[in-house]
Amino acid sequence: MRVGLSTYLFVGQPLKPALLEEIVRAGFSELEIFCVRSHFDYRDAETVRTLADWFADHNLTLHALHAPTSRELSASREGSAPLSISDPERVRRIDAMDEIKRALEVAERLPFRYLVQHVGTGREPADPRKFDALFHSLEHLVLFAKQRGVTIALENTPGEFSSPANLRHFVEDTRLHELRFCFDVGHAHMEEGVARSFEMLRDRIVTAHIHDNHGEKDEHLLPWEGTVDWPAALERLAEAPAAPGGVPLIFELKEAAVPHPPLEHVCRAREKLLAARARADSGS
Repeated sequence: MRVGLSTYLFVGQPLKPALLEEIVRAGFSELEIFCVRSHFDYRDAETVRTLADWFADHNLTLHALHAPTSRELSASREGSAPLSISDPERVRRIDAMDEIKRALEVAERLPFRYLVQHVGTGREPADPRKFDALFHSLEHLVLFAKQRGVTIALENTPGEFSSPANLRHFVEDTRLHELRFCFDVGHAHMEEGVARSFEMLRDRIVTAHIHDNHGEKDEHLLPWEGTVDWPAALERLAEAPAAPGGVPLIFELKEAAVPHPPLEHVCRAREKLLAARARADSGS
């Protein structure tokens, strides 16, 4: 079972090689970098070059980038505006697409496999205008990503618009068959449940976000700190056929939700996940 870490846990600080060293020393080689410019400035050539050199020196491949979900509004990066590639307003949608393209261009210097992409912002209804806008955005972005060796993985997030059922129907209806899915366990638990949500997406799941909650708020807790049935969730994830070698399970945790020192607690949760999977494999 492949277990990795999203730098979302450290999104409040700049992503430097020293932090990456700590993460790798803790045993995580499957990494997802969260694109917030105050954390990882994907538009800055020197920042990208520094991280690319670090990955090359350590003979590691970056698993994924998480696409930016907002744009900082000032040079001091105080305040932000949401980015949505499903915005019916063409000017705002193109602005969001341009920002996603800047993140994808990172792959020209720092290769990565997947771009994890939200389809909207917050809890939204299933508006046909937004699905139409989303199609026009992704029709372009899928090609832009492919030219850089990247596959876009849409993430299920809370709300009707980005529900597993609607994501599946969107891909089937638009025939954007190169799209894949990032299955977010915590988000599924808040909505229709992990098992039912997984079945909607299973054939195209290539990566997964691992975090817990109590079924109401998107708390991004450590596994077993909420009410997710982790043995059952792990059993489902082991059935995903789209990712050779198994779906990487990426801890996506909020800094405020993890005690200090954070990596020590994440490592403990990882060992519990591995032990639970081993028990399931042995039938005990």
